[in-house]
Amino acid sequence: MSFIEEFIGTLFTEVLWASIKRFGSFIRWLFLRTKYSYKDIYKQDWNGRIGVFTIAVIVILLIGLNSKSHNSKNRIDNKKKELQQLSNNVELKNGDLIFQTSLSEQSKAIQLATGSEYSHCGIIYIENGHNFVFEAIQPVKTTPLDKWIARGKDGHYVIKRLKNADQVLTTETLQKMKQEGEKFKGKNYDLTFEWSDDKIYCSELIWKIYQRATGVKKKMKERYGNKIPMDEIVISPAAIFENELLTTVKSN
Repeated sequence: MSFIEEFIGTLFTEVLWASIKRFGSFIRWLFLRTKYSYKDIYKQDWNGRIGVFTIAVIVILLIGLNSKSHNSKNRIDNKKKELQQLSNNVELKNGDLIFQTSLSEQSKAIQLATGSEYSHCGIIYIENGHNFVFEAIQPVKTTPLDKWIARGKDGHYVIKRLKNADQVLTTETLQKMKQEGEKFKGKNYDLTFEWSDDKIYCSELIWKIYQRATGVKKKMKERYGNKIPMDEIVISPAAIFENELLTTVKSN
């Protein structure tokens, strides 16, 4: 090795180590600044090791986040392929209802209250050849179907449809359903499950759109128990899922 190569290598090593020590000093100063000045901390021995440790933790976290993002992308890609097969088989129709087990914080409470594994639902609409779910989350919005499915537990879903959908869900009725849905778009999710239009939860959104647009009279309702005021109507995802007016179209 020539003198110049040795000089550059040594310089690089010293500069790199000095940078790591300064980084470690800064990390320690963030926690110890009330007791020591940065200058005093920099003179201490632990800075290099703290710098190396912190950098290692950051690298591990970045790798983990990248892996999680990659897995999420794979799930979405898989759901896109599955949905393409659904579309090719003409299994999806405007107004279909889709159910899943949500991973949200309130999901477990809904499952315990209803005795059903399904805690979230929405209405499927097909626009320009693309599938979407109109849903009440925070806030009420339209979500691409593949992303909606990938967001649920294990990507599992069930699609249901009115048994007499061909007679009830005419072009005019579907247009009216979308108009009713627009009234709720952007509204906050109702964590207290009250029966009002100020805030709204997922199965309430489905019920009100269908009831107001189609005039379906059979009520899909149930009560959660004493924790909810008994004068409030509560319609859970399970109540709609189990309703005799619906038939299962697809379940994965």
